[in-house]
Amino acid sequence: MNKEIAVIFDMDGVICHTNPYHSLAFREFFATRNLTPTDEDFAAHMFGKSNSYILSHFLNRPISGQELLQMEDEKESLFRKIYAPHIEPITGIIEFITDLKHNGVKLGVATSAPYANLDLILSEVPIRKELGSVMASEDVKKHKPDPEVYLTSAKNLGVSPDQCLVFEDSFSGISAALNAGMRVVGVLSSHSIEELPKCNLYINNYTELSYNKIKTLFLKA
Repeated sequence: MNKEIAVIFDMDGVICHTNPYHSLAFREFFATRNLTPTDEDFAAHMFGKSNSYILSHFLNRPISGQELLQMEDEKESLFRKIYAPHIEPITGIIEFITDLKHNGVKLGVATSAPYANLDLILSEVPIRKELGSVMASEDVKKHKPDPEVYLTSAKNLGVSPDQCLVFEDSFSGISAALNAGMRVVGVLSSHSIEELPKCNLYINNYTELSYNKIKTLFLKA
C-alpha cells in the first residue's frame, strides 16, 4: 500500500475508560442543583457530547457564554480530582500506537474534552510525543457530530479524510467521523454495537489490533 494512513483517536472511552468518572463528576455537580440523572440519561445525553449540550439538556435551558465557562470549569475540575488517582490506558493501546508509529502511520487525538483533561491523561499515558495533531474542545467552533474536529485533524496531519481511520466510542463521535468521510473503529467501552452507527470494525480493547490489521480496512470500499 503506497498511500499514507492516519489514525485519529477520541480520548474519553477510547484512550482511557473515563466515562464512569465523568458520570461521578456530573452526579456530584447536579446533586448540588437537586438533580439526579439516571444511568440511562447519561448514556443517552452525556457520552460523546459537549458540555454545552449536556448542561443545557439536564438544566433544561440554554447554557452559554460566561455561565457555560464557569459551569464547565466546576464540573471538569471535579472530574480531574476524581479521576487523577485512577488513570489507566485501555488494554493494548500503548503497544498498538507503538506499532502504528513504527510503520509510519500519522497519529492524532481529537476530543470534545477541554485541554486540561487531555493534559491530565497525557501526563500518565505516554503517547504525546507520537502525536502529530492534538485537538480539544477549545480548538473547534462546532462540536461532534459536526465533522470539524476530524477534518481539521486531517489537515493538521497533512492527509485527506479518506486516508484517516478514527477510533470512537459514542454515537455523536462516530457520526462526526463518518460525516468527515473517514473510516471508523467503534470502541465498545460505553455502548453496544446496536447502539452505534455502522463502523468498519468494532473492538473491546486493542490487544488484537496491529498495523497489518487496520491496513486491511483501507483495502475495502
